[in-house]
Amino acid sequence: MQIKIEELKKSFADALALAGSAEALEALRVEYLGKKGHVAGLMSQLRFAEDKKVAGQLINGLKTYVEGEIERAGEELRAAAIAAKVRSAKKYNPTLRFPEEHGSYHPITLATREVEEVFISMGFTIENYDEIVDDYKCFEALNIPKHHPARDMQDTYYLDNGQLLKTHTSAAQNYIMKKYGAPLRAIFPGRCFRNESTDACHENTFFQLEGMMIDENISISNLIYFMKTMLSEVFHRDVKVRLRPGFFPFVEPGFELDISCEICGGEGCPSCKNSGWLELCPCGMIHPNVLREGGIDTEKYSGFAFGLGLTRLAMMKYGVKDIRDFNSGNLKALSQFESI
Repeated sequence: MQIKIEELKKSFADALALAGSAEALEALRVEYLGKKGHVAGLMSQLRFAEDKKVAGQLINGLKTYVEGEIERAGEELRAAAIAAKVRSAKKYNPTLRFPEEHGSYHPITLATREVEEVFISMGFTIENYDEIVDDYKCFEALNIPKHHPARDMQDTYYLDNGQLLKTHTSAAQNYIMKKYGAPLRAIFPGRCFRNESTDACHENTFFQLEGMMIDENISISNLIYFMKTMLSEVFHRDVKVRLRPGFFPFVEPGFELDISCEICGGEGCPSCKNSGWLELCPCGMIHPNVLREGGIDTEKYSGFAFGLGLTRLAMMKYGVKDIRDFNSGNLKALSQFESI
């Protein structure tokens, strides 16, 4: 039995040396380890062996040897194939130039940065805030208790854990007041979400920029000055605006600041619902209840707040007729803007 196994080992080694492909290795494996292979044939002869235990060990040794050698040879073939591909691959050419295609900033990003620069020049700090907030920050801290009819004005996305996607950047007011106290000047841009139907001037995902100024003797005149200054800087000219009464529980009095539609020149179009005006900035004097909730002394301080619609501002600045274009992912449309 031992002589037979040594002969098989030698014949296997000779055949392995000639096996130059994966197919040849597989054929060799079947010849020695298959159901009708040499190892199986030896196993069938065990019952005739004088010392079955010794013979069995010899046969298993042959099997292990064949398996190991085939595995080793397979690894060598795979390594050789990879090396051949590397050798045949095109070499790196440092002088070869490819066309440079740059991305572009999103128009809302451009509008946001421009507005931020204006307010920074007027002494405002920039803050970031969460997109997922709790009911207290989004509503109750803003003088909007549960079951208040104002909640019906904002169709809210609620999460399973009781939190919600913020419906307005005003949700950061309480946090900012408690962080800085008074006096303060701060703006905080962010993305907002409302479950509403989309059209040319409404989206369920949009961007706002909240602003607050709290100090002694702040009045509506301060609010109008800062808003007109910001708009004239962004549009590089005086912009026609109007201030009309508006109801918002977190301001008293409250206003809607509208901008003359830059798309139709005030004549009326789908973007402004044929009114000639586009609602841009709900604003007003911060309600005393909101100030007190933020830890501000209402006997000493007053302030104004506004929620500038960045998405609509970008529409007016760049002449985008449909607000849905901003979230469309249409690179042909968005690549018109400033390159990175």
